[in-house]
Parts: sequence; structure tokens; C-alpha cells
Amino acid sequence: MGDDLLLLVAQVATNDQASTTAVGVLQAVMEYAGIIAFAISGALVAGRKRMDIAGIVMLGSIVAVGGGTIRDVLVGSLPVFWVENPTFVLVGALTALAIFPLARTGTLAVMQHFKLVQLSDAAGMALFVVTGVNVALDAGADSFAAIIVGVISGIGGGIIRDILANEIPMVFVRGHYRATGAFVGAALYVFLLGTSVSGVLAAALAVALIFGFRAFAIFYKWDVPTVKITDEANPPTSPT
Repeated sequence: MGDDLLLLVAQVATNDQASTTAVGVLQAVMEYAGIIAFAISGALVAGRKRMDIAGIVMLGSIVAVGGGTIRDVLVGSLPVFWVENPTFVLVGALTALAIFPLARTGTLAVMQHFKLVQLSDAAGMALFVVTGVNVALDAGADSFAAIIVGVISGIGGGIIRDILANEIPMVFVRGHYRATGAFVGAALYVFLLGTSVSGVLAAALAVALIFGFRAFAIFYKWDVPTVKITDEANPPTSPT
């Protein structure tokens, strides 16, 4: 009887350890996948803006680690993840560099036609929302704060990309439900973590929801309602 009890405890401990290891591996995989997705997004915007190779690599690299940097600063996880592990920056730079030949040919126009920038942004956002929630929870944040950190982590890279490319961030203008999708996905993830669903399955479902929500919004042109306010002190003038 005693041996059976010890065996049961050992099995439970082993399963917990395996589960923790699996979640840790998934976190690393999602961070690298998010880095690649955002690097592609940043590099394609740089190519559209006719930047040189240095601009493409710089913008792609900065965008790749931007959301994660904001996340780590918010939860006080210092040094930030890419300072601790520069491989993340290297992966972002190499990904952006791989886009450069496409920017020199007509291939980039074809990729733009299939909305690759938006889809890369959607993939990066979905992955970084989930990793952002994980980092916030590990840092001791409560559920709502973790959701907010996840949303900021997910949309931060895109905001940085658009500002550096001298554009109004897309999340603020006809946002295609970026922040909404990120919030819903983060909330679902936190909810699932509180149930018997495994962490791996919870992450997969949240990523699928966020990416699917964004993809439908992109292709079916779902837009957040906008507000147009006319400055009566300086009304628009008709061309003469």
C-alpha cells in the first residue's frame, strides 16, 4: 500500500514537471514565432516605404522585439528578454534580411496583394498576447492586469512599426478589431487557465481565436466604428 502511494505521488510529480516543461517549451516557441512574424511585418512595411537594407533590418528587428520589451518593462522583468537572450534580436534581423531581396523585385507587390503584412501582424499579435499574459501571471499580476499586459504586448510591436514608418498606428485608425480581438483572446486564455484545460491547449485555442478574429476582420473588412470631428474654428476649405 505504501509503495503504491509513493508510486502515485511520483507519477503526479512527473506529470506536473512534464506539463511545466511543455508549457515552458511552448512559451519559447511562441516567442520565436512571434519574433519572426513581427519581423516580416516590419520588413515588408520598410520595403513599401522604399527603405534601404539597413532600414529594413532595423525596422524589422525593432518591431520584432518591441511588444515584448514593453511587456517586460510593465511587469518589471529586467533586463528585458532580448537583452538576456540576444538570439531573439538575431532571429528578427535575419528574418528581416531575408525579406530584402523580395523588396527589390515584384514579389513584394504580390505579397502585399495577399495582405501578408496584416496577416504577419495578426500572427505576431496572437502569439505575443499569450506570451504576455504568461509573463504577467508569472510576475504575480492578477488576471485582469495580465490580460491588459497581454493586449499591450500584442499590439505594441505594430504601433512601434507604424510610428517609425511615419504612419498613424493602424490600431487607432479603422483598427479591424485588433485590440478587441487581442482582449477577447487574452480573456479566454486566462479563463481557460483557471479550468482543467491544459496550458498548451489553452494557449493554442487563444492564439487560434485571436488570429482567426483578425483574419476575418482583414478579409471581410470588419472595422471599428470611427468618429469624425470637424474643427469649427478651422473648417475645411474648398479648393479654388
